[in-house]
Amino acid sequence: MNIKTPKAIKGYWSNGRFVKPEEIALEEVGPPSKTQLKAEAGEKQALGEALLTLRADLMARLDLPEKLLDALAQAKRITNFEGRRRQMQFIGKLMRPLDMTPIRAAIDEQANGSADLTLALHLAEQWRDKLIASDDALSQWLTDYPATDSQQLRALIRQARKDIAKPEIPGEAPRHGKAYREIFQLVKLAMAQEPEA
Repeated sequence: MNIKTPKAIKGYWSNGRFVKPEEIALEEVGPPSKTQLKAEAGEKQALGEALLTLRADLMARLDLPEKLLDALAQAKRITNFEGRRRQMQFIGKLMRPLDMTPIRAAIDEQANGSADLTLALHLAEQWRDKLIASDDALSQWLTDYPATDSQQLRALIRQARKDIAKPEIPGEAPRHGKAYREIFQLVKLAMAQEPEA
């Protein structure tokens, strides 16, 4: 006769009660481990390194503490490897209490450009292509942006249409001349000065 033994339940005894693995996961997490603290310090030090290359306008927006700004300025002047490494550790330490979200956003904006700028550039490209493709787009443009020098724009469009060269190799993109780029600059400038109604 076989007697079935019950399956062993995984877990442990703590403070007079049996704790199962599912409950362990739900328990409150204690203070961060040394490994977590070291990883966070490394990340903040890397962000501090990125702050050294941040544009002045983005840096001003962050409203960083004066002590951190001084430390960043000193780090830019240090050429000795060990001295720079220690300065970066100090910068990481100064950054511990700060909220990293705006810093990451500023670094990302510098790397990828702001969404508004990207959108404006795409719109300027679309307008340039429309203007070269059809005369109806020119009248629409002049209605939306009446301050534009229409004579200059017409001359640039005519020149851009002449300049479009057929590609020598099939499948290659057509080459554009100077007028093509000048239309883009004119459109971009007009859009920046006079928001569309």
